Amino acid sequence: MVEMRVAGIALDAASRSPIVLLRDPSGRRQVPIWIDQAQAQNILSGLNRERPPRPLSHDLMASLLEAGGLRLERVIIHTIEDNTFRAVLKLNNGSDAPLELDARPSDAIALALRTDSGIWMLEEVVADASIPVDAEADAEDQEDFRRFLDRTTPADLIRHIGRTVAEADPGPEDGPEGGRPGL
Repeated sequence: MVEMRVAGIALDAASRSPIVLLRDPSGRRQVPIWIDQAQAQNILSGLNRERPPRPLSHDLMASLLEAGGLRLERVIIHTIEDNTFRAVLKLNNGSDAPLELDARPSDAIALALRTDSGIWMLEEVVADASIPVDAEADAEDQEDFRRFLDRTTPADLIRHIGRTVAEADPGPEDGPEGGRPGL
């Protein structure tokens, strides 16, 4: 699983529909999730830590969780089916087994922002739904790696592997019964 963060809200150029953008820790991949205007407002309110005069739905949900002795551990966006993302809320009351509740990703994200809970996504979903954020940096990394490979001979790699294995190999006193570790 990959912990994601809300990078912001954008507008689809063609449909003018709002999109919540979730970004991976490397900052290289972003997952767009199309939402409606009300969902965008709820997420923006959570992002900006706005406290409206009267609680919005997600503020109320956060208060209900607290009043019920529940804590939102994390949100997990686990599937994308027919262009629809699926999420669960992982709740904990401190004693019983964690609870899982089905949720729309937009609601889950808005609630996670209000409770300072993590937003996680399965790697498969990130891989399937993400768009590259910095194609130029990715291309630069690939070019650096190609230059590294061009300058490195097979003998250099063998020497490096040999040094790495030697550094990782515990001495005789560190193995089981004073001998070498079992293989």
